[in-house]
Amino acid sequence: MDAKLCFWRAEGQSFFQRFLLWSDALDPLLLLKSTNEIQRTRLLIQNNEKTLSEPIQNNQTKQAFLLSLSSIHPDTDKIIPVLFRPPAFMPITLPLVIVSSVQSRAKHSLFWQFVFHTYTTAFTLVNGNGTPKAEEYSLHQKQIFLGLLAISYSACVGALPLAFMNRYVLKSSLMQLVVKKLLPAPLFGLTSAFTVSVVRSPEFENGIEVMDRNGKVIGVSKKAGEKAVMETALSRGVLFGTTFFLPEVLMYCVQRARFVKNPRALGSVRMFVIMSVLAGMLPASFSMFPQCGEIKRADLEPEILSSTEETEFFYNRGI
Repeated sequence: MDAKLCFWRAEGQSFFQRFLLWSDALDPLLLLKSTNEIQRTRLLIQNNEKTLSEPIQNNQTKQAFLLSLSSIHPDTDKIIPVLFRPPAFMPITLPLVIVSSVQSRAKHSLFWQFVFHTYTTAFTLVNGNGTPKAEEYSLHQKQIFLGLLAISYSACVGALPLAFMNRYVLKSSLMQLVVKKLLPAPLFGLTSAFTVSVVRSPEFENGIEVMDRNGKVIGVSKKAGEKAVMETALSRGVLFGTTFFLPEVLMYCVQRARFVKNPRALGSVRMFVIMSVLAGMLPASFSMFPQCGEIKRADLEPEILSSTEETEFFYNRGI
């Protein structure tokens, strides 16, 4: 089992523990670390690999693990490209969320939602489970093809309400409320979950590696792959559904209470609210389910169980 997954087992048992770890690992300043610094963490982690069954007391070792979690893929052990590392997720998605939430023309909305879903889908692809294999086709090419289909579909679905409203000149206050305030949250939540499910579909089609508590790989399970993908899709849907819904509620309260009257100041408050909600929801959504996922013996395929007597098995859920 990869040392980082062992770290999650030891340090991330509860939601609160995982939330604190992700809050530290999502620090954008970690993006400034050099390749040499990241590689040095590997050596430090290897030297401490045997002590990961218990929470880490040494602060230097813990910081090394945080850098590793934010920079190195646990399955491939390769350094993740800077733009797709977890600490880069918020700085890149924040402006896309803000721009997508204020569009009033269908063409502009389609473009920005296409950009938004392109980045989040690429992030999902890079940070998914890295163990699925395929013999008859290129797995990477298939995932890119599926990703492009999911991105195009999600962008069209997201822009459809605005296109419908503008096409039929529906400008009533009720229609404006529904299309611009109420629909974006469920649409972004559902389409974000959809793109995760589609781009990572090879994981439940081909299966992912599952390990016993000692880290020994005991087989490839489609059921574990399905569980990993569904958990990640749900967390991504909650992330963006809440990020688009909660700011609208808060801004409605601000406007009703007349705390801010200047339109320009109101726009600044709106951006601050969106940033605050996204900053809080990002570690919360990543922490909804354990990073080192667990699956019971009864939920695995019989061909895997025939080779072991273990009752609990583990896998990398991905992000």
